[in-house]
Amino acid sequence: MSKVVLHVTMSLDGFMAGPDISVEHPMGRGGLRLHDWILNTPTNDVDTSVTQEISASTGAVVLGRRTFDVGVQVWQDTPFPVPCFVLTHNARSQRAMKSGTFTFITNGLKSALQQAEAVADGKNVALMGADIAQQALGAGLLDEINLQLAPVLMGDGRRLFEHLGTEHLELERTRILSSPLVTHLRFQVRRARNLSDATALDHGLEADRRQN
Repeated sequence: MSKVVLHVTMSLDGFMAGPDISVEHPMGRGGLRLHDWILNTPTNDVDTSVTQEISASTGAVVLGRRTFDVGVQVWQDTPFPVPCFVLTHNARSQRAMKSGTFTFITNGLKSALQQAEAVADGKNVALMGADIAQQALGAGLLDEINLQLAPVLMGDGRRLFEHLGTEHLELERTRILSSPLVTHLRFQVRRARNLSDATALDHGLEADRRQN
């Protein structure tokens, strides 16, 4: 069975992107610093191994419309060579790229995850975007967090962990690796995932309204 996994790099003060995210600055102002562990050449063995592992384990992607809008011109393709499902409020036709297809989902996060799992061929479904991650975590739909902790203080920007509701969430750390550029942390979300939970659809529709 596929796992729903969040792969994300975060600053020490909790930001996954800088301020003023736009097409011109997809990671916000100063946000590219967070991804030095990916962009630095040559990379070290630890970071290279984690990057390869993430790519090999991903069978489908679910992302928000805002992430799609600011990222597609940078990627010039799908972010991974797999089917990608974009949660949005506005219906659009599929968009075929070199390595995969963007399918636009208008009926919520639960539906997007179900469709992604159906084509992931047993591999993981990766989440992209803060809103999508927060809704999945708050609705009990996230199995694992693969967090890359960068040694930088952003001071401002897009926070990763907010709007999670009032429920206390428990994580179990299952791995820690380090390199000079980043600390790789893996956490299992202890609460059982429930794709049939009706609240997931409500969270997904709320995301649509915020993103569009």
